[in-house]
Amino acid sequence: MHKIKVSLITIGCRVNQYETAVLRNLLQSRGYRIVDATQAADIAVINTCTVTDRSDADARRWIYRLRRLNPHVRIAAVGCQAQLQSETLASLPNVCWVIGTEKKFDLAEIITRDSAAPKITIRQSKRPPAFHIEVPGIDPMRTRANLKIQDGCNNFCTYCEVPYARGRARSRDFENILDEARALIAAGHQEIVLTGINVGAYSNHRRTIVDVISALERLSGLKRIRISSIEPTRILEEIIDYMTGSQKLCRHLHIPVQYGSDDILRTMGRRYSVEDLQRIFYQAIEKVPGICLGTDVIAGFPGETEQAFERTYQLLKDLPVHYFHVFRFSIRPNAVAGQMADQIPPDEIRRRSERLRALGVRKRNRFYRQLIGDTVAVLFEQCRNDEWQGLTDHFVSVRVSSEKNLKNKIRRVELDSMNSGMMRGHLTS
Repeated sequence: MHKIKVSLITIGCRVNQYETAVLRNLLQSRGYRIVDATQAADIAVINTCTVTDRSDADARRWIYRLRRLNPHVRIAAVGCQAQLQSETLASLPNVCWVIGTEKKFDLAEIITRDSAAPKITIRQSKRPPAFHIEVPGIDPMRTRANLKIQDGCNNFCTYCEVPYARGRARSRDFENILDEARALIAAGHQEIVLTGINVGAYSNHRRTIVDVISALERLSGLKRIRISSIEPTRILEEIIDYMTGSQKLCRHLHIPVQYGSDDILRTMGRRYSVEDLQRIFYQAIEKVPGICLGTDVIAGFPGETEQAFERTYQLLKDLPVHYFHVFRFSIRPNAVAGQMADQIPPDEIRRRSERLRALGVRKRNRFYRQLIGDTVAVLFEQCRNDEWQGLTDHFVSVRVSSEKNLKNKIRRVELDSMNSGMMRGHLTS
């Protein structure tokens, strides 16, 4: 019997990466054959993102690329963009199913039941404060495993439409998290990355993300716990304190700054001040030796004067932050910032974002140069051009030459030099 071939494409964040892994396992359990996205498939699943206009465009590009691979492919667009732009996606060629965030994990059932009929499945309901995920998100293609502990957001920042796509904040059942963690460890994963839309908001029967980390740390076989992007709130300060005595929590935090002016932070709907940011970043540097700090920043938010931009530039220059992701402001249909006055011209947004990116490269390179001569533990993930590549616990990419198979192994490496945004070194164990 011919098995229906299905390819899966992920656009966007770690939460989407995790959810694609769950979808893969659900489809396999139904008898579908999973193939690479570069192969012609009978059905292609695009797990969409709608954080920026570029994310929207990525979905459209994938639809036309998949159609070229197989003119008869049936495409399922699922996730955030599917939730908010269902009619637009449904009008595109070969798109047979548009499935929003709430029904995403019903994908296998929907395409099996409605194999011949185009269908839009969008649903908004009052979601329970706690949720379960029945199938582990084991992804054989990844060395470091994503583990979703939280979904949704209550912040409604004025530039963001994620709360409209994902709904209000809710947390995963505590024991369900640990059950999946054990399954991930049994599958061979040595590092787990805690993911969510707002992981710092995790709350289940008075347990916080610190309780999740503490419970994971007690699981044998797990070597590393990493936190994905986390908001600058009080719980982050507790995490920093916990990190000082932890044996497994990675010395790495990605803390979105977004802007360096209190006035614009308020207009964005962010719930902290520049002074709050400074306190948290310096607290992390002082308490956790060797920690790597990353951030996000938006260029070209409405009303951004040259003086306001320079304050952001100077803040990022002065803060002990080692790398940053720069996002050009883009109008999102459900976010109020798109209706604000004083929109910044695209060419000016581009100029400012390029300045920030150049600063980010200089700061990352400065951080890397300080590591030359250090001996670090590296979890190796892949081999390219006869070189093995992996990550330190403090999020530094390292390459070494070795004829040994280092896949999913943690080895000690002495760092010798920096090249092309990566560290190079040699094995010492």
